[in-house]
Amino acid sequence: MSSTLRPTVAVAFYSANGHTAALAEAVARGAAEAGAEVVSIAVDTITDEQWAQLDAADAIIFGSPTYMGTASAAFHAFAEAGTQRYVNRTWSDKIAAGFTISGGLSGDKSSTLGYFVTLAAQHGMQWVTLGLLPGYGDASSESQPNRLGYYVGSGSQSRYDAGAEAIPKSDIATAEHLGARVTQQTAIYIAGRAALAA
Repeated sequence: MSSTLRPTVAVAFYSANGHTAALAEAVARGAAEAGAEVVSIAVDTITDEQWAQLDAADAIIFGSPTYMGTASAAFHAFAEAGTQRYVNRTWSDKIAAGFTISGGLSGDKSSTLGYFVTLAAQHGMQWVTLGLLPGYGDASSESQPNRLGYYVGSGSQSRYDAGAEAIPKSDIATAEHLGARVTQQTAIYIAGRAALAA
């Protein structure tokens, strides 16, 4: 892990038609603006070098569209390919978080976020929540971040028949917030470990 307060945040995601990739870019942008060194990795084309980048990162943010109530098959294949890292505890005590998108307003996105939590827990990682109140739960509007009211991670929705440009700006802002929050919490975690070591 990093020895400075500038964390390395990896965004490990699968995107079929650009929607999840657009969210991954927003997560990465939020993390970078909060001071992180960011590595973005498409898990369906992951290389040995990129596996090593995940191993060296302070935090990993998982992303996938929600298909049939869970993450995509490609993301599951990536997770299964990391079994030796589970055995060796390679990712133990890294920070983790997640984001997902579906065509439905609900779309069972909580199942995907729950899967990410379980994956992180199996690796011994520390989960960071979204940390936002719902943006559409009072007199506010759906133009505010976290319009869908998720807490475990960032949940987004967009039309099946539209490109990534159709993702609501509030969902992009929510993803940016997730990246920034993970960076901030990871910096605190690194500082705490350094203080204990001293």
